[in-house]
Amino acid sequence: MKTHSSILIKLLVALSLSLLCASQDFDFFYFVQQWPGSYCDTKQSCCYPTTGKPAADFGIHGLWPNYNNGNYPSNCDSGNPFNQKISDLMSSLQKNWPTLACPSGDGNKFWSHEWEKHGTCSESELDQHDYFEASLKLKEKANLLQVLKNAGIKPDDEFYELDSIEEAIKDAIGYTPGIECNVDGSRNSQLYQIYLCVDTSASEFIECPMLPKGRCASRVQFPKF
Repeated sequence: MKTHSSILIKLLVALSLSLLCASQDFDFFYFVQQWPGSYCDTKQSCCYPTTGKPAADFGIHGLWPNYNNGNYPSNCDSGNPFNQKISDLMSSLQKNWPTLACPSGDGNKFWSHEWEKHGTCSESELDQHDYFEASLKLKEKANLLQVLKNAGIKPDDEFYELDSIEEAIKDAIGYTPGIECNVDGSRNSQLYQIYLCVDTSASEFIECPMLPKGRCASRVQFPKF
């Protein structure tokens, strides 16, 4: 009986470890950036972080592990919560990954949510510091606002062809982006979030195995912020 119990325990441990590893397998990342002017120009409005109004630039929303079939893992490791051991990155996170949720916050709640829901599912590749550092490097590498400005597409409340936005980003980054829009109080379709796909090391952009289905009009507004 003792031998059987020992074997059963070993099998359960092995199964638990295999399930943990499986939960962290993924095929690519979505690197998602959002335009603050569109986030704020909705019914829910926005609240500037306690550190002040963010710059008029795309802000990071998250780095999300994904599967090629469109599904994604989430909340993979409750035993590894956001611990804020990223003090060397704080000023850069406040600048490039600001919270706009109400009530106003310092960003820690936002970063904690992103790490615990998405980041823990990339632990097979990145620890917590690596996860946030990689996100910051990807934002700098893409520089979406400059890419669009170079193509004559500016946050000036004007409307631009969706195809032109996609083409400008593809020409600069090398890969087709996913674009998500929101709708303001006047029912205008607005440029809201841009998805770029990244390899599992979170270092190189790749062609998206699957693009998110964003509801956008053929012409979208790029609102001021």
